[in-house]
Amino acid sequence: MAWFLSNIRYVAWTSLAVGLLLLIYFGIGVAGFGFTDSIYIEAFLRWTHVLTGIMWIGHLYYFNFTQIPNMPKIPEEHRGPAIAKVIAPAALFWFRWGAMLTLITGLLLAANQNYLVEALTLGATEGFLVPKHILIGIGMWFAIIMFFNVWFIIWPNQQRALNINNKFPDLAADVKAGHGKTAMLFSRTNTFLSVPMLVAMTGASTLF
Repeated sequence: MAWFLSNIRYVAWTSLAVGLLLLIYFGIGVAGFGFTDSIYIEAFLRWTHVLTGIMWIGHLYYFNFTQIPNMPKIPEEHRGPAIAKVIAPAALFWFRWGAMLTLITGLLLAANQNYLVEALTLGATEGFLVPKHILIGIGMWFAIIMFFNVWFIIWPNQQRALNINNKFPDLAADVKAGHGKTAMLFSRTNTFLSVPMLVAMTGASTLF
């Protein structure tokens, strides 16, 4: 088993395959739904939404609770080669694409459940009479803001701060530091928003 567990690609792809088989067996074979049934599509979208959300928020928490607080403990000569050039760019890849897929699957899930417009308008189209749609809408807007921060503020600033792919080799050290601080502040903003966002998302599914 060591050969299998030592390769993350084997583990990840096999895990996804097992998850799909479970969804197919219990959704199609046991429950009797068809691939195009709304409930089956909901189950698939909910699974992928949670899966990609874990990837996104997991990296958000890694940055804010592990990497950033411990960076000052790493000698300066080791930060560039290890963190800035290898670990951070890889983590940022999964971070930003996790955000993208979480948003897409979330919007598709809301559309599948026929409350996309109601949620995005925070219940205004229904006269603010459906608390579930107001609460899930709050969560969706927090997620949209977080997604925007990831792709249009955090990622561009990190590219400059870390000189990812050597696209910004001539930036002065103080300029890079400024970009790094901007990225950090918006990452902390997302950390702040993540908890009420999750309360709204989970609460809307259970309280109403």
